[in-house]
Amino acid sequence: MKGLQVFRSNWRALVLLSISLAWCAAAIDKPRAASGPGEYEFNDSHFHLTNYIQEGTNIKTFLGIMGNEAGRVALFGIPLQQQWSFRDDGERAPTYYLNSDAPLYYYSFTDAYIATAYKSLSREQQARFDPMITGFNPTDMYAADHIRRVLLTFPGVFSGIGEFTIHKEFVSSKIAGEVASLKDPALDRILDFAAEVGLIAIIHNDIDTPFSPSQWGSASAEPGPQPAYLSQMQALIKRHPKTTIIWAHTGMGRVVRPVKAHAAILDAMLTDGAYSNLYFDISWTEVAKYIVSSPETTRITADLINRHPDRFLFGSDEVAPRDQGSYLRVYEMYAPLFALLTRDASENLRLKNYDRLFDQARRRVRAWEAAHAGVSGETSPK
Repeated sequence: MKGLQVFRSNWRALVLLSISLAWCAAAIDKPRAASGPGEYEFNDSHFHLTNYIQEGTNIKTFLGIMGNEAGRVALFGIPLQQQWSFRDDGERAPTYYLNSDAPLYYYSFTDAYIATAYKSLSREQQARFDPMITGFNPTDMYAADHIRRVLLTFPGVFSGIGEFTIHKEFVSSKIAGEVASLKDPALDRILDFAAEVGLIAIIHNDIDTPFSPSQWGSASAEPGPQPAYLSQMQALIKRHPKTTIIWAHTGMGRVVRPVKAHAAILDAMLTDGAYSNLYFDISWTEVAKYIVSSPETTRITADLINRHPDRFLFGSDEVAPRDQGSYLRVYEMYAPLFALLTRDASENLRLKNYDRLFDQARRRVRAWEAAHAGVSGETSPK
């Protein structure tokens, strides 16, 4: 009898151990809560391979940094070069636009550099990147011709234009030449051509000027004075209904904080059919710091994305990262936001919206290139 009791006791223990081991194995195999369909955590709609002095990460090294975290990446350099003025900086070579009072200037070779880096990859590796054209001056009526020339010189490479800048705190005033404007016919010409080809356009345009009275630290207040550039940006989007436009950073900047009722302004635009071509990315550590600054701002942002799950894209806005830790910092900052999203909204933000928009751009741009092959010397775009 005693032997039978020992057997039953050992048998129960063995069963419980087996169940425990099976549960642990399932937990180990289970993807992280943030994971969407497939093997990757996110696609990156906003990434700079090079910096303001045109130095950066080797693209094959960056593939290793992406690892199994980033699936696809919108790949671009920076269209502006920080001048090294010996009169101003001496032997102290600036590496960032805030390191010097010397001007910035447009650097068109960035497009050839990005194309060459992309073409150095195998076809399988190339499938993980969507290169973008950035090396044009948006105040130049010939800018659209530059974009056309790049497409025909490097067919099969590019999917869009940007990130390019119109109004940006501390940057716009440093650029040599004319100041960019949302009302410039040169910009209209660029976006008309983007619509013709099917190029996605990623635009950096601060919604307001720095330290404006319309800004404060929360997105939940009643509307205050209208942000300086909101109506101009709205008019631009309406003028180009056939151009897919991603408004980078939702209009925020380093010191351009969320305007009063920022979420309400975005919500109104996304609800209005006149802006059906408009999307927002939430890239950049400076944007993440506002969104996760309090439980309130995180909840307001999550509610907005949950209401419009097909209109937001995750992006890192990292510049030439040296390791995976620095590359993933923005993604990790957004953990509180991801936790408040519905499953569908999270997958759309991190993965599906990117796939949908960039897959469509690839198809349309490749078709345009095929139709225009061998005609690189034709007249400028209408």
